[in-house]
Amino acid sequence: MSAARSASRIGMRLSLVTRWSALVGTLLAIGILITLLLDHLLPGQPAIVFALCLACVVPISIITIRAQIQPILSLFRALEGTVISYRDGDFSFGLHWPQNDELADLVAAHNALGDVLREQRLDLMQRELLLDTMVQNTPVAMLLVADAAAGARTIVYGNLAARQLLNCGRKLEGHQLADILEQSSAALREALARGGDGLFTSGDGEDEEVYHLARRHFSLNGRRHELLLLRQLTVELRRQEVQTWKKVIRVISHELNNSLAPLTSLAHSGAELVRRGQTERLPQILETIEERTRHLETFILGYARFAKLPTPRLEACNWDGFLAQLASQVAFRLIGAAPTAPASIDTAQIEQALLNLLKNAHESGSPPQQVELQIQRMAGMLRIEVLDRGQGMNEAVLMNALVPFYSTKRSGTGLGLALAREIAEAHGGRILLANRDGGGLAVTLILPAP
Repeated sequence: MSAARSASRIGMRLSLVTRWSALVGTLLAIGILITLLLDHLLPGQPAIVFALCLACVVPISIITIRAQIQPILSLFRALEGTVISYRDGDFSFGLHWPQNDELADLVAAHNALGDVLREQRLDLMQRELLLDTMVQNTPVAMLLVADAAAGARTIVYGNLAARQLLNCGRKLEGHQLADILEQSSAALREALARGGDGLFTSGDGEDEEVYHLARRHFSLNGRRHELLLLRQLTVELRRQEVQTWKKVIRVISHELNNSLAPLTSLAHSGAELVRRGQTERLPQILETIEERTRHLETFILGYARFAKLPTPRLEACNWDGFLAQLASQVAFRLIGAAPTAPASIDTAQIEQALLNLLKNAHESGSPPQQVELQIQRMAGMLRIEVLDRGQGMNEAVLMNALVPFYSTKRSGTGLGLALAREIAEAHGGRILLANRDGGGLAVTLILPAP
């Protein structure tokens, strides 16, 4: 049936050339007939016949051609209007042409284009709505910042989590990033100033929150943009700490059982030998008991040292002597000069923290000469940085690095970074972790400097 209708339509089709040829032919025929009629009525007067013929044929031709062209001009104006609407994103218009000619094909193609654009626009709107719903309801705070030529950084987008975190739920778009950061925590400003991805803590005591900062750069509409992602990790880290402590308890329990069972057996054997008067093996048994006891003591003290960190005993620390003592235990290169004013710190605790961090830097795969230490005093705080050019940390390791007993090394205890964090916080400071541009890791201890 469809093929029959198509064939019928093709058979009824009148092209523009055919229609205009028929129109011109008809007008010529009318002009000839009028000329013959006037020549018959006015013989021998060709000038009058020609004038009368023009007076009759020209108005008829103008009226007829105008009647044929007017709908085509209206169609062209309609086409122009729909194209402008398409340019403005409005695809709701359609056209109709009653004739079966080439213009009908043009109108059909134009309407088909409008249908396709309308469907694509609807699909795009649905996708944008879905994406916006996902972005707005994600717990990750998202900020899109545009860099201006003058150095200003304008926020062009911020989701609900970013508004709640940085601006008390108010809109962020159009504000300068520097103005918004003035209202935020110093830890966030430090993390953004550092560059690259990183982990930082904000708040004190029960209000302490741990965040992971990720940043990506790209160009949009010829301008450089930066996407900042702030993810709160406090709940996840606490859950991970619980799981880790359970694992530690299992490890300690296993080690205690493995040590106490032989000790019990050896003590029983020694008592039995004494009862029998066979004391020649007692020194060997006692030596074995002492060895197992010393091993168990060393094992327990390694964990107790972290769990029972004493309150820092603050005293004046001379940096030259402190750095000389530190350099005698682990190699590093000092960047710049140490502060001239002494620091008020617990020397033993800070030395232990830096030993752990510098050993980690050497074990990261960094060339030894690129393990560096920098100490700066600025704006009422002491900033101690341990830098390396090792492998850095991927996102998963960076998120768990401060969890006690978490380690990627087969023989690692997972206490180095966690102990450094405990020491920094016991001093009223904090610790920052960030991957360096060009590779490597930067661990920063920020301590108050009265």
